[in-house]
Amino acid sequence: MNCLRLHFVVQKPPFGAFFFLVCCDSPSLTLHSLSRNLEMAGGFGAGGEASKRAEFYQGRITGYFILACVVGSLGGSLFGYDLGVSSGVTSMDDFLKKFFPKVYDRKQAHLHETDYCKYDNQVLTLFTSSLYFAGLISTFGASIVTRNYGRRISIMVGSVSFFLGGAVNAGAMNIAMLIIGRILLGVGIGFGNQAVPLYLSEIAPYKIRGAVNQLFQLTTCLGILIADIINYFTDKIHPWGWRLSLGLAMVPATMIFIGGLFLPETPNSLVEQGRLEEARRILEKVRGTHKVDAEFEDLKDASEAARAVKNPFRNLLAPRNRPQLVIGALGIPAFQQLSGMNSILFYSPVIFQSLGFGSGAALYSSIITGSMLVVGALVSMSVVDRLGRRFLFMEAGIQMISSMVVIAVTLALKFGSGETLSKGVAVLLVIAICLFVVAYGWSWGPLGWLVPSELFPLEARSAGQSVVVCVNLFFTAAIAQCFLAALCHLRYGVFILFAGLIVIMSIFIYLLLPETKQVPIEEISQLFEKHWYWKHIISKDSRISHQNPSTTKQISADA
Repeated sequence: MNCLRLHFVVQKPPFGAFFFLVCCDSPSLTLHSLSRNLEMAGGFGAGGEASKRAEFYQGRITGYFILACVVGSLGGSLFGYDLGVSSGVTSMDDFLKKFFPKVYDRKQAHLHETDYCKYDNQVLTLFTSSLYFAGLISTFGASIVTRNYGRRISIMVGSVSFFLGGAVNAGAMNIAMLIIGRILLGVGIGFGNQAVPLYLSEIAPYKIRGAVNQLFQLTTCLGILIADIINYFTDKIHPWGWRLSLGLAMVPATMIFIGGLFLPETPNSLVEQGRLEEARRILEKVRGTHKVDAEFEDLKDASEAARAVKNPFRNLLAPRNRPQLVIGALGIPAFQQLSGMNSILFYSPVIFQSLGFGSGAALYSSIITGSMLVVGALVSMSVVDRLGRRFLFMEAGIQMISSMVVIAVTLALKFGSGETLSKGVAVLLVIAICLFVVAYGWSWGPLGWLVPSELFPLEARSAGQSVVVCVNLFFTAAIAQCFLAALCHLRYGVFILFAGLIVIMSIFIYLLLPETKQVPIEEISQLFEKHWYWKHIISKDSRISHQNPSTTKQISADA
């Protein structure tokens, strides 16, 4: 096993996240071969003409860059903390007695029994889903702020709204206050999820863009895990423990706002706003070198194209942006939620209680699944820039389908008759759920944000990311609102349904997504010109035949 110091200008791709000082390179021949086969099946192997100017990019990992990434990625903790805390709070007895007494009475009547319908209540699910409906609406306002004022301002606006939502929820006296607080939280998530993935993709060197962007997913997973741990302890504080869980949402919001005061704007955004001198200064500081001519020329070329676009949302419908629209803005964010993962995250304590686990055991099981998400995120960060996006999507698809089938078969045979599950069956279900969660954690979880954020050209990036967040939150809200009812009526069939959807998702990725690892973000759109299917679509756009950004200017290696 050979170890090498991480430095993004070396030719060999780094095997590890950017903040690991030393990474170990022990590639498996089988995994590497399969990854290459998947790249070619996608219609493009990274490199070639798309990276002619990129070979002259220079720089190193600087403390300033690390600070920017750490502070920027904290935006994911807002999303993660809410996912974790809301799932735990909705299973707490004190919370249910105050706001949902009918659900509490039904739960007590079947406390130690398996029951698919124990928590089926539309007002209870509205408490969860209202946040996501607010987020999908607010993301369009976030797009305007992100495009005109920068990614940094959007992140800070989101943190303020999230802080206010946490305060209102902590002091809630009725359901109306709960919903208002959730709406404010949703606005915060709409702004944060719109800006943070863009920020990380743009600030990162292209050779480790995948690992850097996945800091968003890592902080999301850590937020979930921390919320699960907090819920486990606040559940023992009667009768106001749930208020503490909801109110602690103000802590990550405060950290992000304070960090945002020192956060640099991305050079891409500054160039887009016409602040060229400041953009170059930030780029030199982030990269740790004055030799940034090649990268800066790419940013200016992309900005010129962006300024020519008067209506960025209408621009998404152009044939040249059809692959990004179908794959990045519609397909991946919808499928990320249709995998069934967030249903498990939302309601994991509720699911485990419905399976006959006690309240404490249910929250403890949620900590286990939260830990699996963190493990998955770390694995993904380590291999995404080596094995590629497509490989992780395909491998995880097989693992997730298998896990869902095991869960469905087990529930069909052992669950729903009102009896308490045996210890062996309960352990099998937890293991199957954990295998599903960890596979999602290194695939659809992080890649569902990484891939869309890197597909769009600069002129459509902010608008495209708004559609990504909108679609993502719409399906998140819809599944949050429908899952418990579906669990009640479809019973174990709901997990068969999710398995079938994952089959469709995997075929979608295999056929339509080219490999984007190691390709500069402003040159990714050129991949589709060589894709077996998309090249026929984008060739209908008159701009493609007259524009080749990668070869407009020649930059010497000494630039």
